[in-house]
Amino acid sequence: MSETEKAAKLCDRSFPVTEEYVKLTGRTRMKDGIRWIIFSAGKAEFRMTGTRAAVTVCGDAAATGDDPLTRTRIAVYVNGKRTLDHMIEKAEETLEVFAAEEATDVTIGIIKLSEATNSVFGIKCIDVTSIGEIEPLPEKELKLEFIGDSITCGYGIDDEDENYHFQTATEDATRAYAYKTAMALDADYSLVSYSGHGIISGYTENGQRLETHKVPDVYEKLGKTYGSANGYIDLNEPWDFSNYVPDYIIINLGTNDSSYTEEIPERMEEFTAAYIEFLKMVRRNNPASHLVCALGVMDGRLCPCVEDAAKRYTAETGDGNLSTLRFTPHDGKAGYVADFHPTEKTNEIAAGVLIAHLRGLIEE
Repeated sequence: MSETEKAAKLCDRSFPVTEEYVKLTGRTRMKDGIRWIIFSAGKAEFRMTGTRAAVTVCGDAAATGDDPLTRTRIAVYVNGKRTLDHMIEKAEETLEVFAAEEATDVTIGIIKLSEATNSVFGIKCIDVTSIGEIEPLPEKELKLEFIGDSITCGYGIDDEDENYHFQTATEDATRAYAYKTAMALDADYSLVSYSGHGIISGYTENGQRLETHKVPDVYEKLGKTYGSANGYIDLNEPWDFSNYVPDYIIINLGTNDSSYTEEIPERMEEFTAAYIEFLKMVRRNNPASHLVCALGVMDGRLCPCVEDAAKRYTAETGDGNLSTLRFTPHDGKAGYVADFHPTEKTNEIAAGVLIAHLRGLIEE
């Protein structure tokens, strides 16, 4: 096609964020024409041939609220390179994400860097000057799901002072082990991760159980925030597990529970029993997935309980389609980030361990 023919076919077009035009990663929901992206590393991707692309994004209550530490952080990737790093601070705004003088083949992705608990964001439409329609990227052969906590979310990973505390502006799931694992294995992925959450208790500093921060309570729901999504989207809706069927599910929970269980035998046994019940929940919703029960990056005290839970689960149910994995514990040699969370280097080490484990399973 000549340059004249290409130019003649360029038209201004607007597209909704639906599966017909966009590949969606992670749990999302369409409401009133807005595609809400909920979890860490949730993403909308498309490819086009054109000269311009813009996305209109919407914030929830956190975008215009009084607390700047909870606003959604997003990034835009063009042909695999990050070209925009942006905090959602308006109820609605249009971001110019691509421009070229001549029609160009391009792949564009909009990804959520911060986690669900603090805020969600929406994409209202995608406006382009293109030849033809935008198209979704193809699905990958391998599909992964990660169920985790702050480590999976990339908590504080852009803040290299361990004495600083949480804010969404320094959270980046693309620098954490889960995303790195998915990229290395060329896999589709979904993250269901909440900082401070566990199986029987969230992170606690007073020895008292934190009942409000338990992943089993919300795993079967669309998601959870601390209220900023209220009035925008109902995160209490049940999640339809047929929307995404993973080959492998990596469960990395127990770090926060250990702040409650400590070395108290009765509490450790309670954790083990509850872990078994959570495995049953995950299996009920994902009947064919291999479950990887992993732990140990920040606090490995409950690793023996996780391993015991896996054995007891198999003995009780006859389901042996699972495995256990101990991550290399971080010891400070690679440094720390906010609130003594693991650095990107530590996450690379964890990803390497997990990648080797998954490759071994895939090759069996």
